[in-house]
Amino acid sequence: ELQRKVEETELLKMELQMLETERVRLSLVEEKLMDVLQLLQQLRDLNISKRALGKILLSTLESCRDPQPGKAHLFEVLDTLHHELTACELLQSQPLEKAQSHQSLSNPLVISC
Repeated sequence: ELQRKVEETELLKMELQMLETERVRLSLVEEKLMDVLQLLQQLRDLNISKRALGKILLSTLESCRDPQPGKAHLFEVLDTLHHELTACELLQSQPLEKAQSHQSLSNPLVISC
């Protein structure tokens, strides 16, 4: 009886550790997604063309076509999209104070189509 309880406790500890690991992974994905949404909001405010945005998205998807071993594919796509958006010339030419004022005035989660 005692041995069975010890085994159950160990199993529960392992499950808890796996859940914590998954929570951390999801938290990282959520942070990266929020960053991407904020960049998309800034680009929308700067009136980026649909063609330019489409090129960024296609470039991201093309570079993530074959998942890298050992890296979560979803995070890889988000990370690559974040990099592509950050490198966008429209954001690079935007004055810093304008970017900060847009970010503080608008809700970064609201993106209308």
